[in-house]
Amino acid sequence: MKKLAFILLLCPFLGNELIAQQKEIDTTNYIPMKEIIVIGDKRAVSQKAVKSLATVDEYLERSSKISMIKRGAYAWEPMINGMATERTVITIDGMRIFSACTDKMDPVTSYVEISNLSEASISSGQEGAEYGATIGGAVNMELHKTGFTESGWNIGLSSGLESNGEQKIAGAKLDYAEDSFFLNTDFMYRDAENYYAGGNQEVQYSQFTKYNFSAVSGVRLSEHQTLQGSLIFDKATDVGYPALPMDVSSAEAVITSLKYEHHKPINYIDHWETKIYFNSIEHIMDDSKRPDVPIRMDMPGWSDTYGFYSKISTSLQRHEIKVNLSSFYNKSLAEMTMYPNDPNEKEMFMYTWPDVRTFYTGIFLEDRIRLTDYLHLNLSGSLGSHTNSVESKSGLQSLRIFYPEMAEEKQRILTGLSSKLQLHHKDFVYAMGLGYGERAPSVSEGYGFYLFNSFDGFDYIGKPDLLNERSVELNTSAGINKERWSIIASGSYFHISNYILGKPDPTLSPMTIGANGVKVYEQLEYASLFNTDLSLDFLIDQNWNFNGKVIYNYGKDYNKENLPLVQPFTYYSALQFQKGFFSAEASVEGALKQSEFSREFGENETPAYAMVNLSASQILYLNQQKMTIKVGAENLFDTYYSTFSDWNNIPRRGRNLFVNLNYVVF
Repeated sequence: MKKLAFILLLCPFLGNELIAQQKEIDTTNYIPMKEIIVIGDKRAVSQKAVKSLATVDEYLERSSKISMIKRGAYAWEPMINGMATERTVITIDGMRIFSACTDKMDPVTSYVEISNLSEASISSGQEGAEYGATIGGAVNMELHKTGFTESGWNIGLSSGLESNGEQKIAGAKLDYAEDSFFLNTDFMYRDAENYYAGGNQEVQYSQFTKYNFSAVSGVRLSEHQTLQGSLIFDKATDVGYPALPMDVSSAEAVITSLKYEHHKPINYIDHWETKIYFNSIEHIMDDSKRPDVPIRMDMPGWSDTYGFYSKISTSLQRHEIKVNLSSFYNKSLAEMTMYPNDPNEKEMFMYTWPDVRTFYTGIFLEDRIRLTDYLHLNLSGSLGSHTNSVESKSGLQSLRIFYPEMAEEKQRILTGLSSKLQLHHKDFVYAMGLGYGERAPSVSEGYGFYLFNSFDGFDYIGKPDLLNERSVELNTSAGINKERWSIIASGSYFHISNYILGKPDPTLSPMTIGANGVKVYEQLEYASLFNTDLSLDFLIDQNWNFNGKVIYNYGKDYNKENLPLVQPFTYYSALQFQKGFFSAEASVEGALKQSEFSREFGENETPAYAMVNLSASQILYLNQQKMTIKVGAENLFDTYYSTFSDWNNIPRRGRNLFVNLNYVVF
């Protein structure tokens, strides 16, 4: 612990990722220490992006705060500050959306595409509590909107090919905007076969097909009032998960919203925004394409969420104040049907999520105070009411086998506090913050019934009377931004009490054939997580640029045992050339071996690796038309490797050649 504290004190001088797409710094205003990753339609950024048709997962993985758990080639699960989706909040335009899969095959990020998003705002720890209780942080993905401009019609076509996995990509968009109306529509299609790891080793069951359609439209009601609606329809079929014993025949999402905005509704209120939304997720797991299974199963799941938020913002002298009232109601239901090989035996049925209803209402307040021209203080707080109830009578009776006194309903109060002091003087920026947050157990942690974890080989059972997790965090960052170079560093430390983790119960028998046993979600006294990173950007001359970053994470429980899925020392560096409309990049990325792993979770030592990537881009203009051509080679030397977050050590892709074409008429 002394070593950890020493590292934390040093981390302002060690590092975090320099955000090349961050908003320009203005010394007269508060500077939010929030990372912004530009994803979609910002032309200057898409020109610099290595792959304009990369997945959202690949874009998010740029962040030093985010790592991705990979169970296949599709739908990676984001972790923020080393914490998975139970401890974070992932939203689309502020909308809460919950997965329908008990195996986490459908994170929220899987239901959007780079072509219908403009940016992702990444908040660390309690800075991400605006739309709900969190410990690790939040990601809010913002849909692309042209807004009320006079840009008129804009048509775009895109296509791409990737050699590894034979992925085919096709997309189209149609935008129209005038002073009183706008409409943005987008379609994207992806289809891929099995990919090959380094050394030309085929990774079975890694294929997928995906369709995504989105539309956003707005109308100006008056000079200061607007009304906007949005719709996303996403469907994936025949999705293989090589790290899991089951695949997905269908994953479908409908996400819709209606938003009202009023600028200067009354004196002292600058902006009022209210949104109502609904989303429905259906996710169907099956193993019908697996040749050898001891017993065939179907595992469908459904998640429906109704919600709203209403927020106001205003500026009063030295204060920038925001208040957000939000609420959602979620229904999570999942079931499992097992089909015996003997047709004379009866099918077995059970609820793995017993129709759990979650009702949350919370308020978030933030005050950004300009103490001086160089010193700013950010204070925020959240208070929420969280209620779970079990609606399935048979599912409730099943859980009462283990918890006879279990109530049908469980209510909790969740609180959060955050403060950050930030100094910005000339070229130097420094910040230090403290935070406290709570979160309720997830549906799986509280009410899951025999959920099989293929990583450690155990069935998991939830525990309804778990206490709230409580986190105290300390974060700090420092940066220098000169004309030709910049460096920025950050670190965060989380002390999480009542840490929720599955523990073996030898008195229980597994349901899954061949399972190692049964784990019940219990609570450790505490766990500690530490994250630090360093980033450097250096402009060599007007054509050449170098950037790099290093990341280090640490995670232990109160017995000094390693926590699962903790990122080892990881690095990335890139040399970029740009002249006119031509650009090229060579990069190296890798990690040291993962020696701090969790045997209890089924992990083992992941070897060190390094790989090289090359890419080039050319932009062509003809009157009001623009074509961008991007080509490249990922993992140039066909390295065979897997990372700390690859489920069951499934290998990553080997050498991959790609070409992306984007054509725009404006």
